[in-house]
Amino acid sequence: MSDDAEPTTAPAVGLVAGTEDSTPLVFRVAIGADGYLQLDDVVLTVRDVPGVGPVSTAGVVTQVKARHEGASFGSDVFLISDGVLPAHVQELAEVTTTRVDPECYIPPLPGTPATRATGAERDKALYFDQMDQKVPIGLGRDGEPIFVNLEFLDGTRGAHVSISGISGVATKTSFALFLLHALFTSGVLGRRSVNAKALIFSVKGEDLLFLDQPNIRLDDDLRADYDRLGLEAKPFGSVGFFAPPTPGDRTGRPQVTGRTSGVNAFWWTLAEFCAQELLPYVFADVEDERNQYTMVVHQVATRLLRDAVPAGRDGAVSVAGTTVRTWPELVDLIADQVTDDATRPEWAGPVTGQGTINAFIRRLRSSVRALTPILRGDLTETSGRTIDTGNQQVTVIDLNNLPERAQRFVVGVVIAAETARKERAGAGGLLFTMIDELNKYAPREGNSPIKDLLLDIAERGRSLGIILIGAQQTASEVERRIVSNSSIKVVGRLDPAESGRPEYGFLPPSQRQRATLAKPGAMFVSQPEIPVPLAIEFPFPAWATRLGECAQPPGTGVPAGGAPRNVFDRLPRIGPDDDLDDGSVEPPPPY
Repeated sequence: MSDDAEPTTAPAVGLVAGTEDSTPLVFRVAIGADGYLQLDDVVLTVRDVPGVGPVSTAGVVTQVKARHEGASFGSDVFLISDGVLPAHVQELAEVTTTRVDPECYIPPLPGTPATRATGAERDKALYFDQMDQKVPIGLGRDGEPIFVNLEFLDGTRGAHVSISGISGVATKTSFALFLLHALFTSGVLGRRSVNAKALIFSVKGEDLLFLDQPNIRLDDDLRADYDRLGLEAKPFGSVGFFAPPTPGDRTGRPQVTGRTSGVNAFWWTLAEFCAQELLPYVFADVEDERNQYTMVVHQVATRLLRDAVPAGRDGAVSVAGTTVRTWPELVDLIADQVTDDATRPEWAGPVTGQGTINAFIRRLRSSVRALTPILRGDLTETSGRTIDTGNQQVTVIDLNNLPERAQRFVVGVVIAAETARKERAGAGGLLFTMIDELNKYAPREGNSPIKDLLLDIAERGRSLGIILIGAQQTASEVERRIVSNSSIKVVGRLDPAESGRPEYGFLPPSQRQRATLAKPGAMFVSQPEIPVPLAIEFPFPAWATRLGECAQPPGTGVPAGGAPRNVFDRLPRIGPDDDLDDGSVEPPPPY
């Protein structure tokens, strides 16, 4: 489609069909005997309209059908094959309109030639020509780049990304990382890349602890895929890694096995816990109005802020004359204060019943096992303990060794701190926050401080420069307002039952069906400017996704993985699945 909407000179692949109604939004193309159209091809047809001139209608093929014209029964195919019954094979492609230029919405006329759009015509049909800042996200079915508009990622006109797909196949984490890689290395951010950061919460093994290491399995073909997207096949350049302390180790050594250097242990001291009023993040359902104990939570948090006094350099606190150095000790102290008749009115509230206090204590004590490793007053202060996104471009927080309750606590506290920091700093800078299993932190039902934080980011985060990249197996289980506020929606392999949910209404029927069959690395991307989601494949990661893919594992002198022994050891274009429930990485299949 040229700028002045002149008819294309490319050879026609067929004619607009007249056996079914053509509309300005959907039409069919009868494919010629020497041509073909496949799903996701971009098709262009031009009609001369009196008083208007040439009107170009472009669209994406969303369905292709083939049938025998002249046959009446299913068994007729045998007669036709033997030459007994005359019939003609006809293929019809359904085309869903993406762009009409100029905007004169008239149906393409039957018999009008239809061509496959390429080059500038394809760019115009998919609105790439109107994107001042384009972010490459993968290759289309035609092998050409597919882009998203940066303005719907950086908060200019929209923000946030929702990625859905079943665990083990959808490669949601891999796509989110590739998107971040494209943002940081394509040059689309310009000078803003200096202040653009990424915060990644990792819950699937230690796969993301090697983002700064090149992948030894990259070959020339894979590098060529990156070249076609205008990207360099290289790992992330500036990455900081954090992991919880090793249980039972008093030196603050991070709990990691594959990577032996470059990882900092993180924890919060009991003094910080009290001073920053972090108690609400211990309770996943603290804001549920049906639970009376929520009043006790806020009362106790306020009391700790007022009464806790730092005791030493290791983060211990003194409360009511008692020094506590571990989370179990602080839990016991709180339980004593809210049950003692002398202190209960100040700690639990003057009219709080014993049943409510008992409910609070039960839930508080249930957090001991989960939070003891990361709430400490017995570890010597070390540099790099505090999670800070300002020292590197990408910050990875490894949560896979923590129980689910502790994971929620870390996500809630870190996001709250980063949101507060961005509010103090004002406009400027971008923070892309990547959260896997978003349905755990922002479920559709119920309320919690973490859910409130994420909902606040979804609704006003773009004004602060905080962009949420959420991945989940089922978008139907995530808070609706978070999904609906995501400008970019991405779908990988879906469960058949899930694909029928209203949350995937933006997918045409054929794409819903295809999503149940999609292979790893195949995604459907919806963005506001393009009426039809586009099918893409993104290249295999240029960074190591496990220890065995590192040419030189950090902290060791022994190469790992090694080069493929023969052609059957080579990887396909789409990399290994890094999204299994058990935290493992599925070995890549051979060609």
